Amino acid sequence: MAGDKETQSTAGNLDSTNPVYMHPSESAGTTLVPVVFDGTGYRSWRRGVLRAFSVKNKVGFITGKCKKPNTDEATYDQWARCNDMVTSWILNSLSKDLADSLQYVNDAKELWQELEDRYDQTNGVKFYQLQKEISDLSQGALDITGYYTKIKRLWEELNTLNAHAQCNCQCTCGAKANMHKAEQDRRLIQFLMGLNKVYTVVRGSILMMNPLPSIAQAFSILI
Repeated sequence: MAGDKETQSTAGNLDSTNPVYMHPSESAGTTLVPVVFDGTGYRSWRRGVLRAFSVKNKVGFITGKCKKPNTDEATYDQWARCNDMVTSWILNSLSKDLADSLQYVNDAKELWQELEDRYDQTNGVKFYQLQKEISDLSQGALDITGYYTKIKRLWEELNTLNAHAQCNCQCTCGAKANMHKAEQDRRLIQFLMGLNKVYTVVRGSILMMNPLPSIAQAFSILI
């Protein structure tokens, strides 16, 4: 009884910004994303799950940043409760067959690492297919909004595929910003090349701008 009271007291005194804080409305039956992962489209599913965990302040449980306390520490029971909750959320966001194959894991970090090891591998075939689909894409029968949305989705999927190759270092020489601008300019040209002939004049006007506008700015000019 004393231990239960101590756990309740610890949980009640936790700041809401503490990763081991759990809002009373949270449930183990929660599904993090609208579409469960069935073995395909891992990176899109992964992004949705990470976003959900960021909102709930629980990313540390899958990265290992929120470390497991010793069993005699006051926060241990609350950490264990949160860990079980996070584990349940991930399992709920998987297809039944996948969830059943991962029931043996010990904690949320181990579960997440198992998924990363299984599915977060750079797939040369997928990379090739994406690049080819982007290269072959043109507006055709699509309206300008549909064309922009489709090519933007393909770029985002490519970004997700290349997530581990992105640099997060602090750059003071401007090289990182210059490389980002060069990549955005390349994508702008790619987008403009696929436009129908009706946009020839406005496309020429966009290409005359110095510096070149962002893709979003170019789209706003075209609509």
